[in-house]
Amino acid sequence: MNPYLILGFIGFYFFCLFLIAWITGRNANSSDFFIGSRKSHWYLVALGMIGDSLSGVTFISVPGAVYTGQFSYMQVVLGYFAGYIVINQVLLPLYYRMQLTSIYSYLLNRFGAFSQKTGSFYFLLSRLVGAAARLFLAVSTIQIFVFDPLHIPFEFSVVVMIVLMLLYTFKGGIRTLVWTDSLQSIMLLSGLVFSIVAIAIHSDWGMVDMINEVWNSQFSHVFVWDWKLRNFFWKHFIGGAFIAVAMTGLDQNMMQKNLSCPSLRDAQKNIWSFSVVMLLVNLVFLSLGALLYIFASQKGISLPMNDEKILTDQVFPFLALHHLGWIAGLAFIVGLTAATFSSADSVMTTLTTSFCIDFLNIENRKDWSDIQKIRYRQYIHIAFSVLLLLVILLFKAVNSRAIIDTVLTLSNYTYGPLLGLFAFGLFAKRKVFDPLVPFVCLASPVITWVIDTQAAQWMGGYQFGYELIVVNGLISFFGLFIISFISRKPILADMN
Repeated sequence: MNPYLILGFIGFYFFCLFLIAWITGRNANSSDFFIGSRKSHWYLVALGMIGDSLSGVTFISVPGAVYTGQFSYMQVVLGYFAGYIVINQVLLPLYYRMQLTSIYSYLLNRFGAFSQKTGSFYFLLSRLVGAAARLFLAVSTIQIFVFDPLHIPFEFSVVVMIVLMLLYTFKGGIRTLVWTDSLQSIMLLSGLVFSIVAIAIHSDWGMVDMINEVWNSQFSHVFVWDWKLRNFFWKHFIGGAFIAVAMTGLDQNMMQKNLSCPSLRDAQKNIWSFSVVMLLVNLVFLSLGALLYIFASQKGISLPMNDEKILTDQVFPFLALHHLGWIAGLAFIVGLTAATFSSADSVMTTLTTSFCIDFLNIENRKDWSDIQKIRYRQYIHIAFSVLLLLVILLFKAVNSRAIIDTVLTLSNYTYGPLLGLFAFGLFAKRKVFDPLVPFVCLASPVITWVIDTQAAQWMGGYQFGYELIVVNGLISFFGLFIISFISRKPILADMN
C-alpha cells in the first residue's frame, strides 16, 4: 500500500483532532482540564471509553491470538461485564459522594497521605510504562509499513507524534479528550468493520456466510474446563471481573472521564452502555481473527513465522496491508491509529491530574494564584510527555519484544496493591499504620511473583491465569490487616 496515502490520512486525522481541540479548549480552566467542569455528556464518555480500553496492542493482538486461544478470551470479557457492575454500584457512588477529582484522594481521607501517594504512584508507574510499551509497539508497526519506506527514522516519527498529542491535549484536557476520544472510537470501530468487509469482498462471502464460516471453524471454541490450564473458565471469568474493577474502577485514567459527567446517574448510564458495547466489540474482534486465519488458509497464503511458529501479532497487519487491498489497508491504519492515540493521549492528561492532585495538592494550595496553578499543571504535562518519549526510546534501544511483553505483564502486578487498598478501605472498617502502607504494597507484588513462578511445582502443575491479580490483592489486604493493629487509632464505625 502506498505509504504517502497512509501518511496523508494520518495528517488529516491529526488535523481533525486539532480542530476539535481548538473548539473545546477555548477558555478552558483547571476544572475543565481535570474533570470537564462535570459537564460531559454520558454517551460521549461511553463512546470514548471504547477506544480508551482497546489499545493499539489489543487491536493487533486480540485477532491474532485466536490462532492459539480460539474464542476463550470471551470468558475474560464476560468477567469484565461482572466487574463493571461492581464499578457501577459500588465505586462510582463512592467517588461522586466524595466529589473526587483524583480517585486516590479517597485513600487520603480513609488512611492518610502515605496511602494516597502509594496508590497514585502505582498508577503513575503502571500507566507510564504500559502506555509507552503499547505506543512503542503500535508506532513500530506503522514505522515498518509507512515511515521506513519514506526513510523517516523512528526517533523522529515518535517525537512528532508525542508532540502532536501534547499540543491537542495541552489546554483542554478532559474537556477536549471526551470529544477527541469519541472521534477516535468511531474511527477504531470503522477500521474493524471495514476490515471485515474487505475479507467478505475478497472471499465472496455474505453476512450469513461469514457467521457460518466462523461458527463451523476450529476457532469458535469458547469455554475451557480443564482447571489446570491458564484459560480455565473460572480463572478467566473471576480474573476478568477483578481486572475490570482494578484497571477500570481503580484507574484514574479510566475514571476521570466518568467523573466529568454531571451526575452519578449519568456516569452509571455511561458504564452500563459501555459494558454492553464492549461485549459486542470484543466478539467482533475475535470473529475478525477467525476470518483472517480462514481467509489465509483458503487462499494458500503463508503467514509470518519465526522458528516454525506463526507470529500472531503480525497476521492482521500482514494480511490487511498486503493481501486484502487498499480498503483493508487503510481500515487497518485507521483502527490502529485511533486505538493507539486514544489510549496514549488520555494517559498524558490523567498522569498530569494524578500528580497535581495527589502529590502537589494543587486544588488546596491557597498560596498559589490560578495562573500559577495553570503553569505548574502545564509544566507537569510537558514533563510527562518527555518521560513517555524517553521510555519509548529506551524500549527502542533495548529492541526486544520479549522485554516489552515482560513490562506489560509486570504492569498488571501494580494493580493488585490498589485492589487491596480500596477493598480494605471499603470493607475492613479499620485504620492502618499509614507510614507502613508503601512497604506492604511493595511486598505484595514480589510475593505474588514468587507464588506465580513456583505454582506449577508447589500445586501439582497448576498455572495461574488472570486470577493472579486476586492473589495479589488478597496479599495486600492481609498485609494491611496486620499493620492495622499497629495503629493506636480506634476501629472505625463507618468510613463509607
